[in-house]
Amino acid sequence: MNKTLTRSEVPVEHTWDLRDLFETEKEWESELAAIPQDLDSVTQYKGRVGDSAKTLLDSLLAKDAMAERITRVMTFASLRQSEDGTNPVNQANSARVASMLGEVQSRLAFLSSEILELDEETVEAYIQQESGLKDYSKTLHDLMGTKPHRLSPEAEEVLAAFSEVHNAPYMIYLRSKTSDMKFSSFTTDDGTEHPLTFNSFPFYEESADTEIRRKAYASYTKTLNQYKNTYAATYATEVKKQVIESRLRNYESVTDMLLHDQDVSKEMYHNQLDTIQTELAPHMQRFARLKKRLLGLDKMTFCDLKAPLDPEYNPEITYEESSRIILESLEIMGEEYMDIMKKALSERWVDLADNEGKASGAFCSSPYGVHPYILITWNDSMRNAFTLTHELGHAGHFSLAGRYQTLTNTRPSRYFVEAPSTMNEMLLSQHILAKPNDERMRRWVILQSLGTYYHNFVTHILEGELQRRVYDLADKGTPITAKLLCEQKTELLSKFWGDSVEIDEGAGLTWMRQPHYYMGLYPYTYSAGLTASTAAAQSIQEEGQPAVDRWLEALKAGGTLKPLDMMKLAGVDMSTPAPIQKAVAYVGHLVDELEKSF
Repeated sequence: MNKTLTRSEVPVEHTWDLRDLFETEKEWESELAAIPQDLDSVTQYKGRVGDSAKTLLDSLLAKDAMAERITRVMTFASLRQSEDGTNPVNQANSARVASMLGEVQSRLAFLSSEILELDEETVEAYIQQESGLKDYSKTLHDLMGTKPHRLSPEAEEVLAAFSEVHNAPYMIYLRSKTSDMKFSSFTTDDGTEHPLTFNSFPFYEESADTEIRRKAYASYTKTLNQYKNTYAATYATEVKKQVIESRLRNYESVTDMLLHDQDVSKEMYHNQLDTIQTELAPHMQRFARLKKRLLGLDKMTFCDLKAPLDPEYNPEITYEESSRIILESLEIMGEEYMDIMKKALSERWVDLADNEGKASGAFCSSPYGVHPYILITWNDSMRNAFTLTHELGHAGHFSLAGRYQTLTNTRPSRYFVEAPSTMNEMLLSQHILAKPNDERMRRWVILQSLGTYYHNFVTHILEGELQRRVYDLADKGTPITAKLLCEQKTELLSKFWGDSVEIDEGAGLTWMRQPHYYMGLYPYTYSAGLTASTAAAQSIQEEGQPAVDRWLEALKAGGTLKPLDMMKLAGVDMSTPAPIQKAVAYVGHLVDELEKSF
């Protein structure tokens, strides 16, 4: 039985280098202690933020300078916790940062409150008087748009002081998942014992061996089931917190509050969820039936959905070889973008180790003024290459946004944030398919593309559908329990897959797997990003450089535009369902190709 390494046993070249954040732990400790003491650089403006255009600018600049320092401290602790959540020092440092943030947010809450005491005419006049405020124009206008939903300055300060408590559900979920939840190994009929962790389950889930897939799933869901009531109570607390806040702030619903933060209308939100579920389901049901037939399965179960369709053809690829192919696929993006990609892959921006306590999945963390960091668990699968280029898309996006925008203007709406990452996946697919390939390789790459759409248009859109249902029920006062979550998840999965897939009780526990439920209305935005990148990637194929230039311009714009305008800058109009329908039709085309191929 292969032993999972401890963090100290991992080769250093497989880990990220956090010295670009802080050279030593001692330096981090020093900065953590210094931040509360240095808050007077911002609090000196308390009571006079709106006195003049210059005072307003100075207070915003001071806050940004402090925010950059805080972000570095937060990121360092967060990455340490992600690389090994079992380490008690990492756990303690995460708690210390959370405590520090509570103090910071409470002491700096006055800034927004005092700006909101100004009328819009005064704010506009200040922007015209002080050229430096033009960089804060969108931020100020967005803030003024929250005026109907703001509490008194005193109430805002109290809420900010409770930030550590408010973030507790997410912290508890992550702590339990990485530190407490242990999975039993399972034994196959040949006598082989297979170790199982949260991070290794996706590897078994994609195994060509039906026995391994199903036994791993049985062990995995057995452990999830043991924790479901605790996890449901944790998630219910998160939802209740949002319900209470939305009512305090006079929003019609939690959904209205969360969409307001994204600059997304309800129509755009429902378009994404409804169009994809309705139009994609028939294509994915065909795909499931094709898998069942070709794999010779007795039945198509939920845990068979990620089984490789051509089980004997599963090309492995090393991290080094993946890096080379990814760089080739992105050359069309130009020298500036490529320079970022090369540094990311050669200067230890990426943590690819598999060790005890490491966070599951993959992510890209992008602290302003440093460079992004990518977490991934590498297992020499070609799918890893697509995940890696996805996270590199985030890295390229925020590197460019950080280079061309102030900290305040770096981050766009979540509605756009997954577009640059899925664009990289599209370009990798196009690059591999453009090379001389035999029919089997071409088919395999099409399957990888379908994997991307499955991840974003199925997994995440169905997460989004569960969120839509949960928030609707919570607004009506329905208690959120493990029974309700499992019933709702089972029902929506059954509706989507129809009679093509057998949905068992374990499938109903899928809501326990992802941390996205603690991130507001995040899951559905993956599909919005992929919709945009599908359209833009097709334009790049058809137009070449002009389409690339539009795309790069959108990346450099950071958060200076509303999401609809950002999409339009990239050449995609998301004001109608048309781009969504076109993207779904493209998925149908991929399934058509597979059916013909076989």
